[in-house]
Amino acid sequence: MTDTAETDAVLADWRAKAQEFETRVARVVLGQNRVIRLVTIAIFARGHVLLEGDVGVGKTTLLRAVARALGGAFSRIEGTVDLMPSDLLYHTYLADDGRPRVEPGPVLRHAEDLSIFFFNEINRARPQVHSLLLRLMAERSVTAFDREYSFPALQVFADRNLVEREETFELPAAARDRFLMEISMKTPADAGARRALIFDPRFHDVDRLLDQIGEPVFDYRALASVAELIQNRVHASETLEAYVAALWDALLDPHAAGVALPDVEMRGLVRGGASPRGLAFLVRAARVRAWLEGRDALTPEDIREIFLETMAHRIFVDPIYAMRGDDIVRDLCRAAFATVPAP
Repeated sequence: MTDTAETDAVLADWRAKAQEFETRVARVVLGQNRVIRLVTIAIFARGHVLLEGDVGVGKTTLLRAVARALGGAFSRIEGTVDLMPSDLLYHTYLADDGRPRVEPGPVLRHAEDLSIFFFNEINRARPQVHSLLLRLMAERSVTAFDREYSFPALQVFADRNLVEREETFELPAAARDRFLMEISMKTPADAGARRALIFDPRFHDVDRLLDQIGEPVFDYRALASVAELIQNRVHASETLEAYVAALWDALLDPHAAGVALPDVEMRGLVRGGASPRGLAFLVRAARVRAWLEGRDALTPEDIREIFLETMAHRIFVDPIYAMRGDDIVRDLCRAAFATVPAP
């Protein structure tokens, strides 16, 4: 058997496991198939995710289900205005004997077995906390107690409070750029799923619900090596590369590319973002999407399917239009697709 055939056999086996992973998670998180697929892509692309959605739509349940199916440890922390960077690493308290004690915090508690770390309401934490989180995300390591801790399998998930503005700290561009994707998780649209979530008692006890996941689907510690196999096996044609480059040009200078939006001055609209790192993340995620679809070559649909979640948060517009929120950037991305001809 050739090296290519062996690689294809390994990737086919892992594709079957990825599909089983999605099936198991979908048992406990109803009506969120696209969100589950995007999270699966992020897992095999080895990228971090910022989740967005109303309170109570199941973000924490989703991540606990993902951690259970992955087999690694799950840990979380709540963002608060008085949270300090050290609170991620350790906490101190007075023991029964009156002596101070130091215990590992949510990041260090599971050490290298930590696979999913969930930062709830990240924008309630101060920038100092974001700084430590950025190192954890970028290097998958932190320094504490005079030693360095490594988290080779770690993926960070976070969500933002998009309703309240008091005592919140908006994430800077550098922090948002560290997330591979920003995924919107909404209330399921399917009427059957909505009724089940309301009336079926099994969805009212999350701990018992998660037992339906069963044993881990695969060894989370092998994900990094499988991720590299995917990146090396799925290729892009010269035509596809030219298409992605043209989309990039349209985002960098939409006016020159002929991209237009109603009531928007396109000259100088884009002030930053759409960096080489962002496009590299886009292609990395698209390769995983192609692999999950059973292909070893990228298509325009792979790029289109994950474009908004991967690129929209990396594009920063003129402050005049920034007041419209993320909608204008998403409109720009859609207009770029409509303008740039697909191969």
